[in-house]
Amino acid sequence: MSTHLTHVSAPEGLAPSPQYSHVVWGTGRFVAVSGQIALDAGGAVVGAGDAAAQARQVFANVGRCLAAAGADFADIVKLTYFVTDMAHLPAIREARDAAFGPLPLPASSAVQVTALVRPELVIEIEAFALIPEDRPAV
Repeated sequence: MSTHLTHVSAPEGLAPSPQYSHVVWGTGRFVAVSGQIALDAGGAVVGAGDAAAQARQVFANVGRCLAAAGADFADIVKLTYFVTDMAHLPAIREARDAAFGPLPLPASSAVQVTALVRPELVIEIEAFALIPEDRPAV
């Protein structure tokens, strides 16, 4: 578990959520991961129209981006999900839970959009992370 971040799942006066932390704060170097879509290393769409396959690919891509900054899922403070249908949220949560394991969940938002950059895509996810100041940069 990351010690440079504090997760609050239920601030006073708010109902707790098992799906995210209401508040996350910490210290360190800020990392912004652009919205990731379900493209493989060659730029081909993975799982056209398949929310579960796309969610797994997107979280794998988020992980690769974090690694490039010397970060990992434990450092994420905020996720934003852009979905073409809120019915895709269970697939996203399953992929997220596989990526995060027992880690505390970050703050998050889900937004339904009319379309993404390519018609066969149904999910895009962006992430914000904080890396401890004493962790070496990549």
